[in-house]
Amino acid sequence: MYDVIVIGGGPAGLQAALTIGRMHRDVLLLDSGEYRNSTVEHAHNLLTNDGRSPAELRRIARDELAAYDTVAVRTKPVTSVSGELGDFDVVTADGVARAARLVLATGMRDELPPVPGLAEQWGRLVAQCPFCHGHEFAGRRVGILIDGEHAGMIERMLRPVVASAFLARPADVTLVSEVDGGLELALADGSVEHVAGVFTAATAVQRAPFAEQLGCRVLPSGGVEIDAMGRTTVPGVYAGGDMAHVAAVPGPMVSLAAAIASGQLAGASAVRDAITP
Repeated sequence: MYDVIVIGGGPAGLQAALTIGRMHRDVLLLDSGEYRNSTVEHAHNLLTNDGRSPAELRRIARDELAAYDTVAVRTKPVTSVSGELGDFDVVTADGVARAARLVLATGMRDELPPVPGLAEQWGRLVAQCPFCHGHEFAGRRVGILIDGEHAGMIERMLRPVVASAFLARPADVTLVSEVDGGLELALADGSVEHVAGVFTAATAVQRAPFAEQLGCRVLPSGGVEIDAMGRTTVPGVYAGGDMAHVAAVPGPMVSLAAAIASGQLAGASAVRDAITP
């Protein structure tokens, strides 16, 4: 039996495994090989690694984990989880792995507005985070395809960065096409707008059903509820990364740095809570 099984091989899960491994606890990291940022060529706003690809960040992290004898990493999708504090079962194609505690770091999946061509550019010329992708469009015209007041907020955030912004509702755009130098937006009124890139708002949903299987409380935001130390509402189950939200903090966690920090907290709590007087 492992002390902890970490489900999810993104930044939060990798950091949780590192934190647990450094305390010489037996930890198994299970990685499905599917990632929210799989279409992103360069990750930004991460100190000392600004501009490095997410795939390279994962490779470096796995190399670092290999230095710890109590850390095992397997690229195996999990099919189901069950159990309770002290005795959790995690099922993969290889069989059942058991652990006293679990860290969930399975991330979220983005559902984009149903605009033809938008998904094909996701992570390249279409993004949602100005902190992560705004600078790459510096001095150029961008499109903002967002409904409601959120569009205005994104436009105001980008004012010092971009030359100008074209705002439209997703329902008013019939096609997004890549052209030399950026994107072409075909509008329902027959007009066309040319922009360097587009910012839109995706709806994030849980990528995996494991929190639900274990009975963890889910917030209206769609995130699994955690306390300030990464504990879910189920004893022995911790969560980190963008899938987990603190109830008192509005909105999800979307940056790599924030995911790494929450993974560290979840991993540390899993170790700390296991210590008996």
